Amino acid sequence: MPRLAFLGGVAEVGGNKVMLEHEGHILFLDFGISYKRRGYYYEEYVNPRAALGLLDLLEMRLLPPLEGLYRPDLHPPFPFWERYRELPTYRDLRGAQVEGVLCSHAHLDHSGYISALREEVPVVTSLLSALIMKAIQDTSQSDFEQQVVYYSPRQARPDSGLLELPKGAEARQRPFCVFSSQVPDSVRQFWEDIPAARSFAPAPLTPVGEEMQLGPFYIRHFPVDHSIPGASAFLVEVGGIAVAYTGDLRFHGGQASASQTFAQALSQVAQRRPLVLLCEGTRVGDDHQEPVSEEMVAQRALSFMRGAQGLIIADFGPRNLERLAIFHRLASQLGRQLVITAKDAYLVEKARLADPSLPDLDVCGDVLLYQQPKLRVQRWEQETYARHRHRLVSPEDVHRHQDQMILCFSYYDLKDLPSIRPRPGSLYLYSNHEAFDEEIQMDFRRLRHWLDHFSLRYVGLPREELGWRVPPEEMGLHASGHAPAHHLMQLVEEVRPHLLVPLHTEHPEWFAHRLRGSATSVHLPQEGEALDLARLIG
Repeated sequence: MPRLAFLGGVAEVGGNKVMLEHEGHILFLDFGISYKRRGYYYEEYVNPRAALGLLDLLEMRLLPPLEGLYRPDLHPPFPFWERYRELPTYRDLRGAQVEGVLCSHAHLDHSGYISALREEVPVVTSLLSALIMKAIQDTSQSDFEQQVVYYSPRQARPDSGLLELPKGAEARQRPFCVFSSQVPDSVRQFWEDIPAARSFAPAPLTPVGEEMQLGPFYIRHFPVDHSIPGASAFLVEVGGIAVAYTGDLRFHGGQASASQTFAQALSQVAQRRPLVLLCEGTRVGDDHQEPVSEEMVAQRALSFMRGAQGLIIADFGPRNLERLAIFHRLASQLGRQLVITAKDAYLVEKARLADPSLPDLDVCGDVLLYQQPKLRVQRWEQETYARHRHRLVSPEDVHRHQDQMILCFSYYDLKDLPSIRPRPGSLYLYSNHEAFDEEIQMDFRRLRHWLDHFSLRYVGLPREELGWRVPPEEMGLHASGHAPAHHLMQLVEEVRPHLLVPLHTEHPEWFAHRLRGSATSVHLPQEGEALDLARLIG
């Protein structure tokens, strides 16, 4: 009989890891990093020890102890499984058939710990998500925790047994199956190359259409709207039961109709057979709050930018390509040029291989590329600068022409402001996430120090003196990537699942309260429990 085990994403936002099991076959729904839990122990300069592989991740409960699932080259050089076999999240998967991981989207809280899985475990996702995952890894100093698409196996040193990267180690790629009818040659060319001077063993990028069979699991793919392109929801049918997984979704972005199509499909399935809905609930605390749409963000941003003097700096999520396209449009309306970083350019170019609606940098004459002053330039940066040499701008160029530019910078780019020297009174427009934990609140304090030092005017920024809220007159500059409470309730009322399991939420009890007395049962999961679906639904 089908069973579900909840190994992450329980009473927390992020870190989703759900195991669907049937007759010895295993399918995972996401395998992400819990940043909240990781933040209990680690920060920028204190990280898990790569030389001991899985040990720190298992000991600090960042990875569930799933014996037989993880890369052998990450096994510590001493017996270690015995100490974890009594934990509620332990599973012995040495004899199981692990069919793959359905990955909903490229955010690392859903995908990051795929890096720890055995090389042969396939990742199943949208084509756009696969390309974004690789572009993110190509352009970051990804350590062993975030090597989602490819990795270099570690070896134990003969003298100490500690795990190290051998000099010139070959990079290995994971097999990916993508929900697409075909994989163009341009995609394969990008997929089979990594920006590092070392040998590389590419793995297949296999198109599977919009549905596929993995072992006993029949899988249907549904694009949904989220703050990163390529987001997916899934419907898995096994053992006479349908399990739907929302991933992260919303109904107020540019792809809202895709999320609605997913809801309609689930409604039809629920009329024919028992349906279990694994539903995200990031924003169930916003019970009466109307969502801000991306078009509302565009209009609010335009109202603040009109008449702005000096430089305009736009701060939005680094993978929010929909927001980047909005600011490109606004720059044209204001007669300014949009200046993006090399990472932005690389990501847009690679994502555009699967989504031609994104800006085409080859024909957008009003998009410039900021050349960061640095001694060491990575290969991907060199190639990006070379492709766009006619649109490169230096910090001095931005300084001289700041009345004509919108600079796409984030908190992590502020170190370049001493070179740019923005004019006092220039505008910093914050169109990004809220201050939802103490670490981010500290970042906001530093951010204000930077802005105050350069006498910049800022809007949309959460204020400590307001309890980390945005001033009412500055609201509407950010659209959440998650559906608010009443949209989730509309989803549930339309679908009418037999059973709902809340995930990716700090308030799972909200669902039980709102659905009390309805035809939908709610199960509040416990981390590590195994849920017999036939018994619960029957």
